[in-house]
Amino acid sequence: MIRINQLTLPVGHGPGALKKKAAKLLGIPETAVAELIVVRRSVDARKKDRLLFSYIADVRLADEKREQAIVNRAKNINIMIERERPYRYPKCGDAVLSGRPVIVGAGPAGLFAALALAENGFRPLILEQGDAVEERVKKVEAFWHGGDKALDLRSNVQFGEGGAGTFSDGKLNTLVKDVSGRNRKVLETFAEAGADASILYDAKPHIGTDVLRTVIRNIRARILDAGGEIRFGCRVSRLWLDDTAGTASVRGVVLEDGSGIESRAVILAVGHSSRELFFALKEQGVPMEAKAFAVGLRIQHPQEMIDRSQYGTSEERSVLGAAPYKVTAKTSGGRGVYSFCMCPGGYVVNASSERGRLAINGMSDFARDSRNANSALIVTVGPEDLYAEADAPAGGADPHRGASDPLAGVRFQRRLEERAFLLGDGRIPVQLYGDFRAHVSSRAFGGVEPEFCGGYAFADLRGLMPEPLDQALLEGMERFGRMIDGFDRPDAILAGIESRTSSPVRILRGEDLESAVAGLFPCGEGAGYAGGITSAAMDGLKTAEELIRRYRPL
Repeated sequence: MIRINQLTLPVGHGPGALKKKAAKLLGIPETAVAELIVVRRSVDARKKDRLLFSYIADVRLADEKREQAIVNRAKNINIMIERERPYRYPKCGDAVLSGRPVIVGAGPAGLFAALALAENGFRPLILEQGDAVEERVKKVEAFWHGGDKALDLRSNVQFGEGGAGTFSDGKLNTLVKDVSGRNRKVLETFAEAGADASILYDAKPHIGTDVLRTVIRNIRARILDAGGEIRFGCRVSRLWLDDTAGTASVRGVVLEDGSGIESRAVILAVGHSSRELFFALKEQGVPMEAKAFAVGLRIQHPQEMIDRSQYGTSEERSVLGAAPYKVTAKTSGGRGVYSFCMCPGGYVVNASSERGRLAINGMSDFARDSRNANSALIVTVGPEDLYAEADAPAGGADPHRGASDPLAGVRFQRRLEERAFLLGDGRIPVQLYGDFRAHVSSRAFGGVEPEFCGGYAFADLRGLMPEPLDQALLEGMERFGRMIDGFDRPDAILAGIESRTSSPVRILRGEDLESAVAGLFPCGEGAGYAGGITSAAMDGLKTAEELIRRYRPL
């Protein structure tokens, strides 16, 4: 095929314009083009009065033998031959894996690991403490209406089929460099399961929480049809270890009721909120370390304001839908402040998973049609922040509190979530940005109308985070106000606490993806190797590939 880079057209172009321009660039008639595949589409909004789509497109000719000659004749660095490199599973190894591999967690990493293993004959068993997505949605909505007393500790915004990303914007962009084809494999799987085909080429693809719920059910069906099994309401409390040979190895997992499930290959694909299991693994001597993370507050602006700033006032901007944004700054003190999980046309949701602790997140439907844009504004956390309040309640005493504690980040998150819960009396604590700056509690909303899932209450959010983080956020907001007109408006709505941005823990693994505990394969976001739906799914695939290379099924 011939690949054309930087093929630009107005955003309002007609259905045949792309093929026509591609043929013109190649110097051939349109009839010579047998197939045109859009590889990537991004928005060029540098000139607000001339909004453009920028494409990367692959062109297959009716006479493929002519392709090289046409590329040579074009003498254009943006036109080249592209060789297809489809993703393929590796060949199975020679060793026989006795029994089935067990996968702990049915988030993106667990589901894609299970799909790969199932389609290669391994009959994997997924253990998920939460519910299937249908029942999980009912419980989450009951929690949003009923508050903390309606919280199901095992099935909520964080836990259950699909993982935490199920209640999000369903973003699929990733910074992971993909030379293996796993990224494309993930996107194609989502599209086959019901996601909009635009995810295959949009530069900033998203599924939307409403569509994602159907997609997850369809992936589940595919796993089951291929011989896999999923057990919901099945919480793993610790590993079943065997150290008779002098080196710890996995014999299986132990469930909450004390029963065990035997397996010599356990893929640990838990989410970033699996705190109880993290503590249990530490007690069992599983190697882990603290990992960098960030926390902050979520902010809401009118989506119309963001659209106008990003795309101008041209009528053509309606083609583009709700505009996203990304802002980032480095403060005078050296801290990073940046937007995270930006949700165009979305909602701020209560994402709590522990009694007496409150965390929030953002969520959008595929249409992104709510009144507001929201994103987390997060600040990097350093070791000095983790231990500045070492005597504060942290969910249990630990004699190893100190700089070497791999779970110090978990304790820090819990302290912030306890404060947030108290500030809002169990509801999401909110404050207008102008009042946050003045350090006074808000009394009423301004021109920004709130979009929340879950109850909320006015509070003073200053002091929810340590003061150095508050100051960094304020400094960042001043800069962001110069990047996006109105970003620092006094009536922008803040809410807290955004504490679950990523896992504060990394469960160590070698280059072969195996822990020092033989047979244990940590993967995905909870283990510290991913930062979103796509990267977690890719890591699940990568981990499954390692097992496939080693073993063959019975």
